[in-house]
Amino acid sequence: MAKMTRKTDLDELTLLGQKVRPVKKLETFPNHHPGRDYTVTMKTDEFTCVCPKTGQPDFAKLTIQYIPGRNIVESKSLKMYLWSYRSQGVFHEHGINAILDDLVSALSPRWCKVTGEFAARGGIAIVVEAEYRQEREEERDKGEKGKRGRR
Repeated sequence: MAKMTRKTDLDELTLLGQKVRPVKKLETFPNHHPGRDYTVTMKTDEFTCVCPKTGQPDFAKLTIQYIPGRNIVESKSLKMYLWSYRSQGVFHEHGINAILDDLVSALSPRWCKVTGEFAARGGIAIVVEAEYRQEREEERDKGEKGKRGRR
């Protein structure tokens, strides 16, 4: 029988179904298919932040892709999280990497990539791609053996 959403999956979700304000909080629910690699892709063309020097707004299309580990991000919490950047002064490169770090911390994914396609300003468009790949146990073990052999 297929593993479907369980009532207990909702226990830790505090933002879903509530009137909320922007908040840097990512909520998750359990991945019931941890033995399977599948990709979750989330996109928005409504990401905004501001230049940390001038305060001018920056607009971007954001694509988040990940192969879930033990958790899946709840989409409303992601929306509120991204909304929290709206008035935050941040360089594009730092913002995209911070989003990736927060997703990795919340999800413990096998793989995650965040792409920000920022609108042109001064004739230059910026695309930032930040990627995380979970180190496999065999790679980690191989690396540890190599370190021990070099002493």
